[in-house]
Amino acid sequence: MSKVVLSYSGGLDTSVCIPILREQYQYDEIVTVTVDVGQPESDLRKAEARAGKLSDKHYTVDAKNEFVEKYLFPLIKANGNYEGYTLGQAIARPLIAKKVLEIAEKEHVSAIAHGCTGKGNDQLRFEAVFRAAAFKIHAPMRELNLTRSEEIEYALEHNLDVQITFEKPYSVDENLWSRSIEGGRLEDPSCIPPEDIYKWTMAPTKTQGKLLLSLDFAKGIPVALDGAQVSGLQLIRKLNEVAGKFGVGRTDLIEDRVLGLKAREIYEHPAATVILTAHAELEALVLTREERKFKAQVEAAWAELIYQGLLDEPLTAALDAFINKTQERVTGSATLLLHNGTATAVARSSPKALYSEALVSFNDKSLDQRDAEGFSKYHGFQSRAYNKFVKD
Repeated sequence: MSKVVLSYSGGLDTSVCIPILREQYQYDEIVTVTVDVGQPESDLRKAEARAGKLSDKHYTVDAKNEFVEKYLFPLIKANGNYEGYTLGQAIARPLIAKKVLEIAEKEHVSAIAHGCTGKGNDQLRFEAVFRAAAFKIHAPMRELNLTRSEEIEYALEHNLDVQITFEKPYSVDENLWSRSIEGGRLEDPSCIPPEDIYKWTMAPTKTQGKLLLSLDFAKGIPVALDGAQVSGLQLIRKLNEVAGKFGVGRTDLIEDRVLGLKAREIYEHPAATVILTAHAELEALVLTREERKFKAQVEAAWAELIYQGLLDEPLTAALDAFINKTQERVTGSATLLLHNGTATAVARSSPKALYSEALVSFNDKSLDQRDAEGFSKYHGFQSRAYNKFVKD
């Protein structure tokens, strides 16, 4: 009997995959796997219900805490950001793939399948993990060159219970860190997104009031909100709720995909915006100028590797080693003001701060200002020499 494991989200693409794997790939048994990385509970239950009707066996794997502690905490330390994107889906895919691979090995299947298209990044992120194992890989959407409209028609013909229509053919993906919305008329970069695509964030123009909140960090990891100790999972969920009410965490960008295609992507990430803003502000207080300058280069390289799904690349581990070394002193607190879609740092403190109020104050004489004159004489020396040469 031929058996395949399918990475199953419960959405259109993966639901369509199940009958296709039976009809066109001739599999006798299909095992579906949904990995819980913070999707809404209602979505997980719907995925389980659909899988129960369509597949032969289904697994739901709870990976929320692992996602936070082993994936999101390193991302926070690295100020993870690719072209304005907080890497929510990118950082989750390798974890999902590894959990699917574990089930594939447990079930002794001959193949693994996923619902990614041939135009996006996720096919690479999944298969970077899958191809390390000795399984055949199927990607029906890519291999059959199916369009979104063809998928919807197929779903209607096969009476698949998927909540998507030709009028709203959006592809939505949620986890703890980010919610992405793409497809349909959003693919036109000149289209102003309708407000009904957003779920986590209120329109910044409709928010009311202001809110001050503080985040405490210990060695680069957020550990408390407004002085109260919380787990990473609790913190992210709370900030998504609180910051979303102030319109914080919307991104609408033109993104450069790994394949070279430019794509219009829309994301919601309230907690990510707050945490990354606070973390970067605390780093500014405790890291040296040279550390920050070099770390910015490391962060850019790290983010690109994560974007590509290359968590197992040796360079990623090497960059993590440098990042972790810098985080040994990133302990302290940052206070942010949430207002009209923005999260702005208004205060920060740390026992490891390199800042000296006494030395920088205009009312202190610990440093003799006259000592700076010699430095000033040489500052810009080559520029002045060059300009004099040009004028002569």
